[in-house]
Amino acid sequence: MKKAVKLLVLLALIPSVTACANQSQAAENSHSKVEVVKDYSYQKKTKKLVAKNKRLKKSIESLQNQISDDQKFIDEHNNKATQSTSNTSDLANLDYNGTQEIIVNGNKPNFSQEDLSTAKGAWDQYGDLDNLNRVTAANALLNVSKMPTAKREPLHWNPTGWHNKRISGGWLYNRSHLIGYQLTGQNNNPKNLMTGTRSLNSPEMLAHEMDIAYYLKQSSSHYVRYRVTQIFRGDELLARGVQMEAQSVGDDSVHFNVYIFNVQSGVTLNYADGTSQVG
Repeated sequence: MKKAVKLLVLLALIPSVTACANQSQAAENSHSKVEVVKDYSYQKKTKKLVAKNKRLKKSIESLQNQISDDQKFIDEHNNKATQSTSNTSDLANLDYNGTQEIIVNGNKPNFSQEDLSTAKGAWDQYGDLDNLNRVTAANALLNVSKMPTAKREPLHWNPTGWHNKRISGGWLYNRSHLIGYQLTGQNNNPKNLMTGTRSLNSPEMLAHEMDIAYYLKQSSSHYVRYRVTQIFRGDELLARGVQMEAQSVGDDSVHFNVYIFNVQSGVTLNYADGTSQVG
């Protein structure tokens, strides 16, 4: 009887043992199917951040260079009050000493009351070329009515001293307008073009031209008497500089008399013929 009971107990345990074995095997099979997936997203993000930092570094360097250039311009123009002359005839004998623009005659333009008359409306006149084919002076009574609306065409006239070449940052010379194109629309006029360094043309001359243009655009009743004179030393073909005089009629919104040296940083100019040497 006891043997029969033991046998029945053993028979009852067999399904449980079999089930446990099956569960263990299933668990092993389940673990064997697990795949390890690596996350590469952080590597992609790192590469993107590195590329972004490189771009930011270039932008920062560009801004630092711009800040340096702007500060140089500010320093030069803050110092120009101490670099001045009272006599226009002395300009040809002045030598550049590090300040590209200086004040002439206490910044007072040499215009008479008759010069400031608006009775004949706006006008512009350009002096004849001299016996060496050099540009002389340009005069105007400016008004918004004189400002051009047509697109500016390419320049082809070569003024005296034109020996252009590429230097760091672009071309050494510009065909500089005595009276800026935006003020009268005069473009390929030999009497209105000179050989000017890039820095003479922009930012120096352009800064004054923009001030005038802004004033003229404020009202059709605004007038500015304007004169630009090239300054040569002896028979040299490249101008030593340019004198700019302006006076708004009826107020002093535009009022200056300055001399800008025709120089370019890092370049030695031969004013006799316009040739140059870098360094």
